[in-house]
Amino acid sequence: MAFEAKEPQKELKYQELRIYKDGELKNYTEDELKNFKIKHATPMLDDLEKGPWPSFVADAKREALHRRKLSADRMLIERDVVEDMLGQLQDSFNDGETHWKHGGIVGVFGYGGGVIGRYSDMPEKYPSIAHFHTMRVNQPASKFYNTDYLRSLCDLWEYRGSGLMNMHGSTGDIIFLGTFTEQLEPIFYELTHILQQDLGGSGSNLRTPSCCIGKARCEWSCIDTQDMCYELTHHYQDELHRPAFPYKFKFKFDGCPNGCVASIARSDMSFIGTWRDNIRIDQEAVKAYIGGEIPPNAGAHKGRDWGKFDIQKEVIDLCPTQCMWMEGGKLKIDDKECTRCMHCINVMPKALRPGVDTGVSLLFGAKAPILEGAQMSVLTIPFMKAEPPYDNIKAIVEKVWDWWMEEGKNRERLGELIQRYGIPKFLEVLEIPPMPQMVKEPRSNPYIFWKEEDVPGGWQRDINDYRSRHKR
Repeated sequence: MAFEAKEPQKELKYQELRIYKDGELKNYTEDELKNFKIKHATPMLDDLEKGPWPSFVADAKREALHRRKLSADRMLIERDVVEDMLGQLQDSFNDGETHWKHGGIVGVFGYGGGVIGRYSDMPEKYPSIAHFHTMRVNQPASKFYNTDYLRSLCDLWEYRGSGLMNMHGSTGDIIFLGTFTEQLEPIFYELTHILQQDLGGSGSNLRTPSCCIGKARCEWSCIDTQDMCYELTHHYQDELHRPAFPYKFKFKFDGCPNGCVASIARSDMSFIGTWRDNIRIDQEAVKAYIGGEIPPNAGAHKGRDWGKFDIQKEVIDLCPTQCMWMEGGKLKIDDKECTRCMHCINVMPKALRPGVDTGVSLLFGAKAPILEGAQMSVLTIPFMKAEPPYDNIKAIVEKVWDWWMEEGKNRERLGELIQRYGIPKFLEVLEIPPMPQMVKEPRSNPYIFWKEEDVPGGWQRDINDYRSRHKR
């Protein structure tokens, strides 16, 4: 089924939208760059340009030279913004502390999220970065772009911002690094009205949902990650742009358990595509792998002679639940014991495929180590069907949010709230039963606290009735 956008889409043409001519975009030579010195001494930053790897310092210096050679009327913020940013960064290295101060509330009309306020605490020394606000731009699902869009985006930021961008931040957004307050509204207007692009999430709200490449390019994807990401982004627009949560909340969508966007480690609610029937086996292809006719791992390790492929050593013995074996020259799998680790499928992709009854596993509570330490999300709902318009999934989302907004402390992630109340309370909120896979270790606490409805007769007892059955 073809993907359908929720509103009419216009085709962007860079030649109609461009701000700069070719000569302005390529306005310096490599010799000029080699001899270029920014106006501040930055010895520690210069060291970061050495070595074999690409350097953000080298990229920033290219932008600084480019801006120095542009005419003044071709930029709407200070020419020296990149040079001053590098100078202040050198001071931060020298002093061992940041010289950015938190900008408080700064944004665009009607949106509480999408703009991160940032100000220098050395504005006299570095006046062009007295304001250095960052804008998050909502990336398209799976980060598919065409060059017309990217060039138009870059021209806009060159003209109204520093020209420095981050593709992509850890949440997934396109990051515009550094502009003045008076440029925020014009940039927002250009993004939304001309480029049809929204701001991303920032602050105590739903952060920009992010997904893997999904069924667009990946044969293992069990769910349409792009459609889910797009649908939930649109459905929860208010939660993206008007912060009302105790803290940030992230959706991430992995099409299969390989986890290419690492949702299990980085999102409060992780969506991982899975299947609940049997792994499909092509026994002839299994024999071809064993016989060396097909290279394992899709040829990913072919640069070195690793010897003959050994299915016992390289697949069966590495199965975490030992649910695979060879019998009569055929590969057998006890699918009820399979934990969907994907190892066997990755090693023998032409022989093994996920099942056909596909859906999504829901996990909750991953986060970085802000308060209670880093943690990965816990498997809570092993399988749900994932079909548009995803009302079953939205119902789960809203149960979680209602509880978190009622009980969460300020700046407390969902995972920390689950830690504080315990998994049993979280399962009660979701109205789902516990399962053995949730148990990390046997009970060590000897006390069990019952609810009144779980106790025959409740809390109230008739002492005379009790004594008639239990003599002193």
